[in-house]
Amino acid sequence: MSDWPILSVTIFLPLVGALLLLFMRGNDPATLRNVRHIALWTTVVTFVVSLFLLPGFDASSSDFQFVEKTPWLGDTINYHLGVDGISLPLVLLTTFLMPLCILASWRSVEKRVQEYMIAFLVLETLMIGVFCALDLVLFYLFFEAGLIPMFLIIGIWGGARRVYASFKFFLYTLLGSVLMLLAIMAMYVQAGTTDIPTLMAFEFPASMQTWLWLAFFASFAVKMPMWPVHTWLPDAHVEAPTAGSVILAGVLLKMGGYGFIRFSLPMFPDASEFFAPMVLVLSVIAIIYASLVALMQEDIKKLIAYSSVAHMGFVTMGIFSLNRQGIDGAVFQMISHGIVSGALFLCVGVVYDRTHTREIAAYGGVVNRMPAYAAVFLLFTMANIGLPGTSGFVGEFLSLLGAYQADTWIAFFATTGVILSSAYGLWLFRKVIWGVVDKPAIAVLSDLNRREALILAPLIVLTLLFGVWPEPVFNMTSASVQNLIDTSIQTVTTAPATAAAPVPAAAPAH
Repeated sequence: MSDWPILSVTIFLPLVGALLLLFMRGNDPATLRNVRHIALWTTVVTFVVSLFLLPGFDASSSDFQFVEKTPWLGDTINYHLGVDGISLPLVLLTTFLMPLCILASWRSVEKRVQEYMIAFLVLETLMIGVFCALDLVLFYLFFEAGLIPMFLIIGIWGGARRVYASFKFFLYTLLGSVLMLLAIMAMYVQAGTTDIPTLMAFEFPASMQTWLWLAFFASFAVKMPMWPVHTWLPDAHVEAPTAGSVILAGVLLKMGGYGFIRFSLPMFPDASEFFAPMVLVLSVIAIIYASLVALMQEDIKKLIAYSSVAHMGFVTMGIFSLNRQGIDGAVFQMISHGIVSGALFLCVGVVYDRTHTREIAAYGGVVNRMPAYAAVFLLFTMANIGLPGTSGFVGEFLSLLGAYQADTWIAFFATTGVILSSAYGLWLFRKVIWGVVDKPAIAVLSDLNRREALILAPLIVLTLLFGVWPEPVFNMTSASVQNLIDTSIQTVTTAPATAAAPVPAAAPAH
């Protein structure tokens, strides 16, 4: 397998499928059926290929594996790929969600089907590339290029305010990344390389770290998104098609958290320690504020979008707790949120396809017509709340544990977010699912069909599996997280100034 460029194959297989679709002509039913099947099988094959990474991955090593390195632009910028225990789960999450997105769009997307499928396949290539890139310039190209297909997906196949939402999404994320580009240039001038593993070991001057950290923070905070630069997300979610919302919440938001772990902590450890209190405060504000705003929503997708802002607050809180439990929890929370939030948006798409409305007031008594759907929606609502036995509990608990070790008040206020999430989650479930059927549109609803059950089944399995047996994820991430603690965080937290209240790098709670 070491001689097989498996990462390149995984990255560019969707692009091959997109090129194949590009040459197809016609809008007749047979052609559109072939377009859908080619897109589906391309994503399925990509997922299967990505699974071949698992048997060859050495979970006991923190090194980058399956490395590919080829000169690309001059002698400095290389086509350099590799994965470790932090990036591999995100690659697998991406390839896992994509076939489900294609299936979810099977009937709901009827206009420009060929272009829609091409946009999703190109987006898959760019998202996988972000998590595999080991050169700063290559990372930046994948990171920024991903804006284009998502911009088109929202702007062409979105709702009534799709143009406004797509431009808001594009401008917010693009402007945040301009500063990151300037920082990359400064890092190249200082270190003489754009190689990520080399830069992770390079010691930037403390004064320079501050500005570099802020520049990267501007990009990753918008991507997460963190409060107060979160306002693009609810609009984008509401207007995006169902599959667009799944990928937006399931993968694109995780690029911000991945960036903090891959760049901010190891490359700018002093600045990370200096700004950690600020990030913790912003995270708590995001958790509480977004949860309160979610309670006031009248649109189902908007409520779930604000819940994503709150859950990403747990991720940043865990990362900048600067200890083992916090970072473990943050990584696990990213994986869990990708599964659970994606499932919730798919559940919204199921009823939207039948009623063509997302207004909470338009529902009520759905359990009387769709009992199987009600049971599935209950499971993912409980997971989103963080019920023990579901994957949502594990990440939130470890993030809170890490925050408690860093600052008890931060953990105290963040815990109120768990209570608030129960409030808006149960309120949504009661308004949509329970009650009597007093609306004509609800009286004619049909339960989950075979395609919808096939989409939701693997998400149900993973939500329950990782809730009771999270070890597969922790075994994969353990060595890389511990290496991050040992090489970056521990050298800062053991300084004399922090000796009175150290942030322990304890053994994993799991």
